[in-house]
Amino acid sequence: MRVLGAGDNVADRYLHQAMLYPGGNALNVAVFAARLGARTGYLGVLGDDAAGRHILRVLQAEHVDTSLTRVVHGPNATADVELRGNDRVFLRSDRTTALFELDDAQLAAMADYDVVHSGYAGSLLPRVPEIAERAKVSFDFGSRFELAAAEPYLTHLHLASFSGSHLGEPEARALVRRILDAGAEYALVTLGSRGALLGSAAGIRYQQADRVNARDTLGAGDAFIAGVLVGLGTGRDIRSTLVAASAQAAQVCQVNGAFERGIPFDADAVRAEHAPDDNSKDDQKAVRA
Repeated sequence: MRVLGAGDNVADRYLHQAMLYPGGNALNVAVFAARLGARTGYLGVLGDDAAGRHILRVLQAEHVDTSLTRVVHGPNATADVELRGNDRVFLRSDRTTALFELDDAQLAAMADYDVVHSGYAGSLLPRVPEIAERAKVSFDFGSRFELAAAEPYLTHLHLASFSGSHLGEPEARALVRRILDAGAEYALVTLGSRGALLGSAAGIRYQQADRVNARDTLGAGDAFIAGVLVGLGTGRDIRSTLVAASAQAAQVCQVNGAFERGIPFDADAVRAEHAPDDNSKDDQKAVRA
């Protein structure tokens, strides 16, 4: 089973911990699939700063092939996270470095994999039809993607995933049916702590979430996707595939970041960089006046 994560990566900077963790949907799926025994690679762009160098080392330590990973001069993509009460809040992100245009050589290299996974935070959605000519395609549309915008691509997908924790079960099941009717082979709608639905021509199966004391849910959906891809790709039945995917997602909820491997960073410097200066405060007062 060969899985390629293609697209986004990010350094998740936890300001309340002053710790930085590797992340990003495409990168996470590659790492989690590797932990499940698949041969995986990551196609994307890293910066050459401390964050980017750390993520490259982590990929190699996690046995993810980095021959299609490009390093450019500049800061790695980042997302800043703060703890407010018991809630983790995303303050800002800069994914500029991680965005790229797929070239012919990269497209050709995808034929070496059974499944190519990408997602909404990257820039590869318009290329899905071309990728699907070379490998099966999995795409994560997240929670904010309008289905109407996704529908033209669904017929090209092996697995179409949506985050549906904001949906009731009837709405989530209706979403699964719409995804399948639009042509996707499998439709996954994750429901957060309520579990997940996986649909195919054989019907819709529900999987309850494993009960754990969650420390950090970041990356749990990516772990579930990786579990489904590896289960389907290795010939497991749907029930055992969903049970294993749920267990992997539950394990992720018990560590910080998507899969730990954090390093310290200067959180005070990041806060200072984004704090409004005195002049901007005066300007805001003048505008209000």
